[in-house]
Amino acid sequence: MTIHEIQNAVKDELRLFEPFFRQQLQSSVPMLSAITSYLYRVKGKQLRPLLVFLSAKVNGEVCQKTYAGAALMELLHTATLMHDDVVDEANERRNRLSIQALWDSKKAILSGDFLLSRGVLVALEHQSVAFLHIATNTIRDMSEGEMQQLARANRLEWSEEGYFDIIRKKTASLIQNCTAIGAHSVGAQGDRLAAIGRYGELLGVAFQLRDDVLDFHSSAFTGKACGNDIRERKITLPLIYALGRVGKEEQRRVLSLVATAKAKSQNVGQVTRFVAEQGGLAYTDEVAHRYCREAKQALLPFPDSEAKAALCGLADYVTERKK
Repeated sequence: MTIHEIQNAVKDELRLFEPFFRQQLQSSVPMLSAITSYLYRVKGKQLRPLLVFLSAKVNGEVCQKTYAGAALMELLHTATLMHDDVVDEANERRNRLSIQALWDSKKAILSGDFLLSRGVLVALEHQSVAFLHIATNTIRDMSEGEMQQLARANRLEWSEEGYFDIIRKKTASLIQNCTAIGAHSVGAQGDRLAAIGRYGELLGVAFQLRDDVLDFHSSAFTGKACGNDIRERKITLPLIYALGRVGKEEQRRVLSLVATAKAKSQNVGQVTRFVAEQGGLAYTDEVAHRYCREAKQALLPFPDSEAKAALCGLADYVTERKK
């Protein structure tokens, strides 16, 4: 399924969500208003609201609380991206200039804080303490995951166990909690709530695995710079697998290339070729497809519906996407 076919299952809900979400971005402060207007214009595919609506619809009837939950998670996601760009000193996001590039890092951080506050307010306005519990747990997990990744990058540590712990916190937590908020919004409980949460976690892992593979592809393929993770000393699964296939001396040589990749751009190409030659990309894609299959299996308790088919299609989409 294409992303448009997946969105078609909740097309009316997504259409109504647009003005609701834009309203949450409004501010009386001119500079904030300019920044949030820019964010709205360059927004991506809005996979998080899509997940909220599909998870709600597979469990019941979409209601006003679902719109609030979708806005909360999209605001949280957008805020964390802005903060990430400051941490990573990134000047581009989705092939457009980042907020910190157009304004500066201080304004990017403060704008991100504004979005987080708007997310909290939209939950309170709809009297949903459950949403706040889910959102704050997400922020905690993402912050811990980011700190773990920074510590491992500084020490150039690598292990599959550590890697999966980080991506479950950094990426899967947000996606899992999008499904949880959608289900909560329509009153889902028990096994259904657990099943949709399990789907979200597995989908989130598959999403990050595919992201890590795409980082090794050329900009012509993905539309963004190749090897950003290497420059930032992030040792992801493709490199972890490749390192595990060679001896200690070769491991030290490759890790030395990673350690100096930010200063020496030619190192990125050398590490990329090493990973491809050792089968790291193929292995990671294989693992991503396994998580995709498990995510779809998690949906078995739900009766067949357009929303369930779209959730299955979304699992395939995130595993096969090109950017």
